[in-house]
Amino acid sequence: MKQELLYEGKAKQIYSTANPDEVIIYYKDDATAGNGAKKAQFEDKGRLNSEISRMIYTDLMKNGIKTHLIKSVNEREQLCHKVDIILLEAIVRNIAAGSLVKRIGLEEGKKLNPPILEFCYKEDSFNDPLINDDHAVALGLATHEELDFIRGEMLKINDYLKALWLEVGIDLVDFKIEFGRMKDGTIVLADEISPDTCRLWDSKTGEKLDKDRFRQDMGGVIEAYEEIHRRLKDRT
Repeated sequence: MKQELLYEGKAKQIYSTANPDEVIIYYKDDATAGNGAKKAQFEDKGRLNSEISRMIYTDLMKNGIKTHLIKSVNEREQLCHKVDIILLEAIVRNIAAGSLVKRIGLEEGKKLNPPILEFCYKEDSFNDPLINDDHAVALGLATHEELDFIRGEMLKINDYLKALWLEVGIDLVDFKIEFGRMKDGTIVLADEISPDTCRLWDSKTGEKLDKDRFRQDMGGVIEAYEEIHRRLKDRT
């Protein structure tokens, strides 16, 4: 059972449990963009993201990726290992889109082979700046050896996710993941994988089925998330 609220972020709340090494993560209906400058609520978004992330993490664990997930408590809540989040956003880009296009002028939709890997410093006051390995080490976020491990996990997760999404008729454009350290120092995949953290385009139509629908005022946000949920659920 969840106890004290330990932390509240833009999209989730984290609660303590009777076990000091476990937490319950509650998925909210809140949506934000532009580092919190744009805000809204979408009924049922939290449930959809929780279930989508659970399905993906369960499959990743079956494929040898260690994660914080223990089990679902209900449709909105997950019991997870308590981890210390490494303050890096680990980004994998398979197709040019979003900030990459704005920063270096690549044409949106250009396929990137091999994929581009990026790290951003998770610090709102600096607007989550793009950093390199040496910056991360200087900031005390991780060692070079840990960054090498994380980069390897990013590639493994990307290979799995690309195949998964392609199986349900979706192109994985890019995604953001986060890692954390467990009590014994083991680095595991944390946070979530959902339409909030991935760019997902329909393979046939190119329709965007992710948070860009909110960022770009396209409408149909929940309908897109429901479609992602349906396709994954039909697969299982």
